[in-house]
Amino acid sequence: MAFTYLYIPIGVPTFHLESAQKEFDKSVELLKSIDKGVVVPSEMLLSIDKLNAFIKGRKPDLVIVQNITFANGAYIAEVLRRIDSPVLLWTLREPVIDGTRLRLNSLTGAYSAANVLHEFGRPFEYIFGSPEEENVKKKIASTVVAAKVKKALKSLTIAQVGHTPQGFGFGRALDMEVMTTFGSTLTSIEARELINKAKLYSDDDIKEYLEDAKKRINGLDEIKEKNVLDFARLYRAYDEFVKDNNIGALSSRCWPDFFTAFGTPVCSVLGILNDLGVASACEADTYGALSMYISRFLTDKSAFFGDPVSMNEKENTVTFWHCGMAACSLARTDTGACAGLHCNRKIGPTLEFGCKAEPEVTIFRIGKKPDGTFRFIIAGGEALNKPQQFYGTSIVIKTENSASDFVNKSVKAGWEPHFAVAMGDIKEELEALANMLGIEVEKY
Repeated sequence: MAFTYLYIPIGVPTFHLESAQKEFDKSVELLKSIDKGVVVPSEMLLSIDKLNAFIKGRKPDLVIVQNITFANGAYIAEVLRRIDSPVLLWTLREPVIDGTRLRLNSLTGAYSAANVLHEFGRPFEYIFGSPEEENVKKKIASTVVAAKVKKALKSLTIAQVGHTPQGFGFGRALDMEVMTTFGSTLTSIEARELINKAKLYSDDDIKEYLEDAKKRINGLDEIKEKNVLDFARLYRAYDEFVKDNNIGALSSRCWPDFFTAFGTPVCSVLGILNDLGVASACEADTYGALSMYISRFLTDKSAFFGDPVSMNEKENTVTFWHCGMAACSLARTDTGACAGLHCNRKIGPTLEFGCKAEPEVTIFRIGKKPDGTFRFIIAGGEALNKPQQFYGTSIVIKTENSASDFVNKSVKAGWEPHFAVAMGDIKEELEALANMLGIEVEKY
């Protein structure tokens, strides 16, 4: 079903209705410019009867409740009683302060509404300001997008391919916790099933996959032919599994199985899947894959996945790295995505490159606390124009705040060693999403 959200301008008719009408008209214009999925009433809802008539039978994905004038707590109580969706509470700025009449008294209404929301135990977003203010537009837009992510998560199927290696249990997910917290479906398959499927393909069966890979990756001809053919076999096996099962995010076991049982790494396959729109993480890190999915949804670009491996206090940078499975589209234009050998196992093809510059990035991870509850880590920064830092794939982030604080505090806070780097500033959207999901946020 299409995404829809309601604009609910509540109030009473005893305030200055000419001022209220102007704010109503400007608000409708703003909301329609942000997203055409908005449903607006034909008039201000200045009685509970009019409010109930407007919301009756509707099941929106978000409601924006605006005190067009003061309204008591009974109004928001009716909304909460009838609609179970995220809420953005919007207070209008008083249009005139001239020592005479209070025109709207929107702010007092907001306190009444917030008090009821608090009593209901419902988290909500909040913004203060007039429709023409840029911060208001930005806040509404980010909340709408966050609500879209929340809706998309309900139809997402995540696949776990194999188990996490020993000592990497932080990435392991359970189907019920994924469903109850995020609304997503988690499915699992053993790595050997895809390996066995790949082994059945003839050289003719994989021609189109090999041709596609050569368009994405430079230097495949320099890798041992058997490994390149086996990589293409894996590519087809994963691609068909993803399509047949409507997979939107995937975490895959990689070592040691793909080296020992198959003889060829899966790294490059995961990199290509990321560019095909399937958020894919290695080392079977399911919450890493889910972090990448959310990052991609909010930016429409593949996210980088990796470990923090180096810090430069003078440059205020943190380098994120992994063995060689980043999306090819992230590679620097002067090198492109290159084929290479795994840094430890000396078997290819892996992906080898440094990532291109990006003016705004967001470091993000869905993590878990010792009590099993979830938390988000969010930090802003810039991806610098740096060459490949180590064998594998790397990205150098100049953090928005202190890089030293990011490393020291996140280590002491016990964060998992894998992070997504989103190609864009999505901090506000992630905070709104966390609030909608009832998840704690740690900002760095």
